[in-house]
Amino acid sequence: MAVIDALDKPVAETIARFIDALWAERGLSKATLDAYQADLARFAASEQCPSNGLLAVAPGDIQAYLAARTGPGNSPRSVARLLSSLRQFYRHERRAGRITADPTALIDSPAQGQRLPKTLSEADVEALIRAPDTDTELGLRDRAMLELMYAAGLRVSELVSASLSQVNTRQGVIRVMGKGGRERLVPIGEAAGAWIQRYVAGARGLLLGAHVSDALFVTGRGGAMTRQNVWHRIRGHAERAGIAKAVSPHALRHAFATHLLNHGADLRAVQILLGHADLSTTQIYTHVARARLKALHGEHHPRG
Repeated sequence: MAVIDALDKPVAETIARFIDALWAERGLSKATLDAYQADLARFAASEQCPSNGLLAVAPGDIQAYLAARTGPGNSPRSVARLLSSLRQFYRHERRAGRITADPTALIDSPAQGQRLPKTLSEADVEALIRAPDTDTELGLRDRAMLELMYAAGLRVSELVSASLSQVNTRQGVIRVMGKGGRERLVPIGEAAGAWIQRYVAGARGLLLGAHVSDALFVTGRGGAMTRQNVWHRIRGHAERAGIAKAVSPHALRHAFATHLLNHGADLRAVQILLGHADLSTTQIYTHVARARLKALHGEHHPRG
């Protein structure tokens, strides 16, 4: 039996009212709503929750509940997620006027280690890029798309919004509109430039047919590719390439940064190429490249 079914009816109704509000206000997925419901139901059923219900909770009750779930088998990230669910609930109840103070307001989230980005090896990237059948219009488009994503480290949103006029294959650059409207000029390299030229000269026009579009990468229906299109195509090519790990568009961006650092690129240069406003955002890639740095140390240091 689900935890929610074991709760007293008034408590279950309080949680259900909050879940309904989340769905109406934010349109969250069923999986996300189920996660919120499960977190609240477990807290309501715990010994730390007062017998007179969720709305009688004090900050000490929540702190005791989180403390009981801190330790072996419970990562700081999972505890932080529990606290986030409780925060959302009590903020909602405070705005609705059903409580006078938010018991989570002064509780800090647990410290979390950095989550390292998932990346691909250079062999993985090579296999992925070679997977599309370039004898077809869609395959040629996808080859050019993958070459560009890896060569320029583009976000998927930057890729699908790129226009034909933003690419200059003669100069070997693409003008990218990034987050916050920040513009950057990124080199694309000879290989990506050559595949883009080949795609634009043939497959792009055939895909467009009688349609007109300024989008660089277009579909067989004559419109710009969407983020979902890109995800679907990359996953299909990864399967064909025999790559066992999960591959996303962002994995190519991570590979771009990691491989540049592995080959000696300066962190500040990688920051500029990625379009990160803050160097600290880029520094996570030094952790990903640590194995390469360790190998270099072992190879070249006299006492390595």
